[in-house]
Amino acid sequence: MRTAEIRRRFLDLFAERGHTVVPSAPLPTPDPTLLFVNAGMVPFKPYLTGEAQAPWPRATSVQKCVRTLDIEEVGRTTRHGSFFQMNGNFSFGDYFKEEAIAFAWELSTASAADGGYGLDPAKIWVTVHHTDDEARGLWRRIAGLPDERIVARGDEDNYWSMGVPGPCGPCSELYYDRGPRFGRAGGPAVDEDRYMEFWNLVFMQYERGEGSGKSGYPILGDLPRRNIDTGMGLERMATLLQGVDNLYEIDETRPILDRAAALAGVRYGAEPEADVRLRVVADHVRTALMLLADSAAPGNEGRGYVLRRILRRSVRSMRQLGYGDPVLPDLLAVARDCMAPSYPEVAEVYDRIADQAAGEEDAFRATLRQGTTVLDTAVAQVKADGGHQLPGAQAFLLHDTYGFPIDLTLEMAAEQGVEVDRDGFTALMREQRERARADARARKSGGTDTSALRPVLDEHGPTDWRAWSTLTTDSRVLALLCASGPVPVAHEGEIVTVVLDRTPFYAESGGQDSDAGSLSGTSVEAEVLDVQRPLPGLVAHQVRVTAGELAVGDAVHAAVDPEWRLGARQAHSGTHVLHAALRQILGPTALQSGSYNRPGHLRLDFPWRGGLSATARSEIEEAANQALRRDLPVGVRWMTLPEAKKLGALALFDETYGEKVRVVEIGGTWSRELCGGTHVERAAQIGVVALTSESSVGAGMRRLEAAVGVEGFGYLARERDLVSRIAEQLQAPHAELPGRIAGLLDRLKSADRENQRLRQRATQARAADIAARAEDAHGLLIATATADEGADAARALATAVRDLLPSDRPGVAAVGTVSGGTAVVVVAVNPAARAAAQDASALVKRLLDGRGGGSPDLAQGGGLPAGRLAETLAAVPGLITGA
Repeated sequence: MRTAEIRRRFLDLFAERGHTVVPSAPLPTPDPTLLFVNAGMVPFKPYLTGEAQAPWPRATSVQKCVRTLDIEEVGRTTRHGSFFQMNGNFSFGDYFKEEAIAFAWELSTASAADGGYGLDPAKIWVTVHHTDDEARGLWRRIAGLPDERIVARGDEDNYWSMGVPGPCGPCSELYYDRGPRFGRAGGPAVDEDRYMEFWNLVFMQYERGEGSGKSGYPILGDLPRRNIDTGMGLERMATLLQGVDNLYEIDETRPILDRAAALAGVRYGAEPEADVRLRVVADHVRTALMLLADSAAPGNEGRGYVLRRILRRSVRSMRQLGYGDPVLPDLLAVARDCMAPSYPEVAEVYDRIADQAAGEEDAFRATLRQGTTVLDTAVAQVKADGGHQLPGAQAFLLHDTYGFPIDLTLEMAAEQGVEVDRDGFTALMREQRERARADARARKSGGTDTSALRPVLDEHGPTDWRAWSTLTTDSRVLALLCASGPVPVAHEGEIVTVVLDRTPFYAESGGQDSDAGSLSGTSVEAEVLDVQRPLPGLVAHQVRVTAGELAVGDAVHAAVDPEWRLGARQAHSGTHVLHAALRQILGPTALQSGSYNRPGHLRLDFPWRGGLSATARSEIEEAANQALRRDLPVGVRWMTLPEAKKLGALALFDETYGEKVRVVEIGGTWSRELCGGTHVERAAQIGVVALTSESSVGAGMRRLEAAVGVEGFGYLARERDLVSRIAEQLQAPHAELPGRIAGLLDRLKSADRENQRLRQRATQARAADIAARAEDAHGLLIATATADEGADAARALATAVRDLLPSDRPGVAAVGTVSGGTAVVVVAVNPAARAAAQDASALVKRLLDGRGGGSPDLAQGGGLPAGRLAETLAAVPGLITGA
C-alpha cells in the first residue's frame, strides 16, 4: 500500500467518524519555542492546553514534521528521519479512552478491502501505563488482546506531559511484531526493533505541577475537560505495509536513494558506510523539498540555518560517495515525484524550489573551495607551531563565517594528522545558540517572562483586540509587569508591560511593526513603545509612564497615533503591491519569503539567483506604481483555508491560520494574500512606491527595500536634489550625467593605473639599491630597510629586494614599517637561503617574541612599540648568524 493511500485512508476513516479534517500546518512555526513543527499536536497545542477554545470537538490531520536534534543519527540508524508525517486524531473534551482505542484498533486491523490497513491482530502488542487499569481493560474488551500482549510500563515510557505545569496523562502505544529476523522475542520491552511502535494514544486527563523529569512533579487533580491526542507515524506504517526494513526504503524515499546510488555509481547494500551516506541523501533531500515548498529559505540563523545545513549535508554526502557535480536539482525532482501525490503544491512551486536549491549548492561548492584553503592554512600553522590540535575558535570560524560543517573540518583535519578542539567548538556554538534563543524569546515576548502573563490570560481570557476597526478604546488595566514580575503600580519614568481588557493597538506580526500611541487616564499619561502577542490571544503593551502613576484596575483611554497607523497601512499595502509587481515581472517563483514594514518603509525578501538588472528594478517599480495610479480597490474577505487556496491566495510560511482566514485583495486577482495586517482602502492612498535598494541576503535570496507615502516622496525629492547638485558641479544637463560620470571614472582609473606603475618602478629602484648594499654575514646576504607607506608597501619592498639578491647565494630581506602605532616587520628569504635552513616564519617570531607567522619564504609580524623598530631591524644580522 503506497504512503499516499495510507494517508488517505486515515483521514477518510476519521472524517466518517465526525472529525474535521484539518490541513497540515506549514513546517515553519511561529511558536517561539520551536523552529519547525516537530509533532502532530503542535498546531493543536493552544486547544489541548486550554489557551484557546477549539473550533471543533474532534479533529484529524496528517501533519508534516521536521526534527533535527538527532540529525547526526540520520542514516546511521533506521529509526531516525529528519522529516516525517504524523497522522493524528484529536478530541477536545469530546470522546476519551474507549473511542480512541476502538478507532485505532479498527483502522489497524480492518481489511484493506474494508478501508483499513489489514495488520494481523495476532502480531499487535500494546503498552499501557502501569497504573492505567482502565486502558488495560479496554484493550481486553475491544481488541480481545491477552494480558501477555498488554505490557505495563512506567513513567519514562508511558506517561506524557509537555515538561511544564499543565495537562498530562498516561499513554498507550501500539507495536507490531515484524518477526525473528528483526530481533528477540518477548515484546517491546525486550526489543523495539523487532516490535515497531506505530501509534501512540495520549490520554490527557490530569493537571501537573512544577517539577523536573518524567515523574518529578505532583499531580494537582483532574482536568476540567479530558482530551485525546494520538499520533501514528505515517512512515512507520508504510514500512510495515510495504514490507521493507526501514523508513528509507518506502515509496516516498527509496527512489531518491536509488537515484543517488546511480549517480554515484554505487550499489545500496554493498558497503555499510556508503549505505549511511545514501540514506542521509535520501532523507535530507526529501526534508529540504518539503521545507522549501513551505517557503523556508536557507540562511545563517534559526530555521534558515537548519535548512542550509540539510542541503549542504546532502551535497557533501554525494561528494563523499565520489560524485562531485551539481546534484540537488536532479534529486529534488525525484523527491517531488514521490511527494506530489500527497502534497500537490510541491509540484506547483517546484521551479522556485529547484532554483533556490541550485543557488545554495553553487554557493556551497564555492564555500568548499574557500573553506578548504582556510583550513589548510590553519592546519599548516598548527603544525608549524609544533601543535597537534586545531583550536575550537578556528573550527567555529570555519563553520560560522564560511559555512564549513564541523564534521567536514574534523575529517579533513584528521586526514592531515591534526585533531580538532571539539569541546571548544561546541562551547562557542552553545553560546551562539543561547544568544539566538534569548533574542528570539525577547522578540516574541517583548522582553516579558510569559509565565508571569499566563495567569492573566487564565483569569481574564483573551484580549478584546480591535485594531481592525478603531484607533481608540476605553480600556481597563488588568496587569502590570516589570522585569521582576507583576507590580501593582508603575511610576513616572518607569517602563512596564501593560495588559488591557481591550485594545486598538496592532501587535507586531505578519511583518508589520506594532502601533505607537498613548494611554491616558485621570492621573496618568503613558507612551506606548511596543505591542506584542507573547501568548495566543493575549496582547501585551510595553509603555513608558510619562506623567503620574498607572495602577492595576485603572480606566484608561488607549489611542493609536493616527499618523503612525496611516504610515503603517501604506507600508503594509505597499508590501502587497510590491510583491504582486515582483511576481508580475519576474514570474511566480519570486515568492515572498519574508517581509518587514513600518510607517514609510518596507522590505521584502524573495528567492532569486543573482542581482536584478536596472531594467528589472525599473519595471518592478513601474508595475507597482501603475497599480497605485489605477487606484485598485483593497478589500478583505473571510473564508476557509481551502477556499482561499482555491482562489490562489498566497499564504506565508511563518503564520498560523485558523478555521477561517482573512484574505486581503488588491485589484481582485492581481494581489490576493492571507493577511492579518492593517491596510489602506484603495491603492492610491499608498502615495508612491520608491525602490531604495536591492541586495543579497544570502545565497539565492534577494531583498528589495522601498519608501512609501510621504517618506517615498521625500526620498524621490532627495534623489532629485542630489542629481541637481551633481549636474551643477559638472556643468552638464541631467541627461548627460551618466556619460560625464563614466568619463570621469575612466580618467580616474587611468590615473590610478599610472600611479601604480610609478609606485612599482620606485619600489624596484629602491629595492635594487637596498639589494646592492646587502651585508655579507658568514656567507649570508642580509638586507634591511624601512618603508613609509605601511604593511602592504613593506611586503612589496621585501619581496622585491629578495628577488634581486643573487640567486646563487643565500639571502634574507627584512623590511620594517609602522602601522597602527606599532612596528611591523616583513621577512623574505630566497630559495638559496631556504636550502640553507633559513625560515622566514621562524625568523619573524624570534625577532618579535613569537608575534607573527607566515610561510617559510615570506612572513610578517608586529605588535612591538613603534620606537623599537630601528633596534629590531639592527638585530637581524646577529639573530640570523647566531641561529
